[in-house]
Amino acid sequence: MSEQWNKYIEIIKSVVKPALGCTEPISAAYAAAVASARLDNQPLESLEISVSDNLYKNSMGVFVPRTGKIGLHIAAACGYVAGDANADLQVLANITPKDVDKAQHLIDQELITVNRVEADDFIFCRAVATAAGNTSEIIISGGHTRIVEERMNGEITFAMQVDSEASCAGTASICEGVDISMKQIYDFAVNVPFSDISFMLEAKNLNMALSQEGMVNQYGLQVGRSMDSDELMCGTSLTENIVKYTSAASDARMGGASLPAMSNYGSGNQGIAATVPVVFMAEHKNADDEKTCRALVMSHLGAIYMKSFYPPLSAFCGNTVTSSATAMAMVYLAGGTYEQCCYAIQNVLSDTSGMVCDGAKATCAMKVGSSTTAAVKSVMMAMRNHAAANQGVISDNIETTIRNVGRMISLGMNVTDNQIIEIMSA
Repeated sequence: MSEQWNKYIEIIKSVVKPALGCTEPISAAYAAAVASARLDNQPLESLEISVSDNLYKNSMGVFVPRTGKIGLHIAAACGYVAGDANADLQVLANITPKDVDKAQHLIDQELITVNRVEADDFIFCRAVATAAGNTSEIIISGGHTRIVEERMNGEITFAMQVDSEASCAGTASICEGVDISMKQIYDFAVNVPFSDISFMLEAKNLNMALSQEGMVNQYGLQVGRSMDSDELMCGTSLTENIVKYTSAASDARMGGASLPAMSNYGSGNQGIAATVPVVFMAEHKNADDEKTCRALVMSHLGAIYMKSFYPPLSAFCGNTVTSSATAMAMVYLAGGTYEQCCYAIQNVLSDTSGMVCDGAKATCAMKVGSSTTAAVKSVMMAMRNHAAANQGVISDNIETTIRNVGRMISLGMNVTDNQIIEIMSA
């Protein structure tokens, strides 16, 4: 297998991984857990969490799994009390009700403080914990669990080198210097040996389990369950099932379900959006595991590539771009050509590229449903050779379109992002 394809697999494995709970508060939980481990899990004297505006925004309204509570305070407290510093985005997978009570006690004692700080990176979290007379400082930047510096009592004990191998984990530059394009992603997904990508079937297992959880139990706004119970307006067609089951997975995700999602680029919802519709289409077409897996590689890597052109946290709802890659994979499963795959991407981006991100919360399930609806609609149009082209930010060239969207977000939506954060913080 070529070095280029090996790099694609490396990229997928670095940012498509299980995550229990919304990844922004989990980032704080992870930093606190590592600080606790460095302090030998001694009783806490104080814990200060400092985060970037965007990480703060995406932590304000989302439930932390296994706690029944919202926000950075409980996430960080649980991370310090019982987080597994070796479990990455599943740092809180094994916490118990007793651990949550201990964490809440720390909050009640006012030992946990949370601050917003100016940061160079959109993903930034600093945990400063003091216990038994020692102070551990953990700095995360460029990725939800990407530790770039550690200090003990003010002395640097670890500092990531900018040009080190570990820097490839920084989501903002994940495709920098890599020979990659949508056509190359398509060719890779279709032709790479199945044995080299079979690990992607775990995305199906995790995210479909979350989908079932959201349909069975009451989480958040119950978007999926509401669609399932409304006999007047909803039925059981493929389109309706795709939208309601994808939304249900997000319901469960945002509602604090104790099941991990297979995330994409640091987002569980976007991992869901890249997976559940593809699985439903694969089952509808009686696709075997191999073809299903190839489609999942297409949707997940396609989404990663497109999102590499703009900041990982911004005023833009990333489900739009993710669902455009999902539409590409669905066209592939439907027997469409690469050109039709591009049509599907352009159609989704022309439909929902104005959807903003106003923080992680229950209503994300509605946005996941909206972008998924756009994907299904766009697939049907693409299979009939109907495509949005040379309209608005959409070019007739797929690579130009992707860069146009990235430019719109990176250069055009900073003021929007600032205003959203100020409104939410008022």
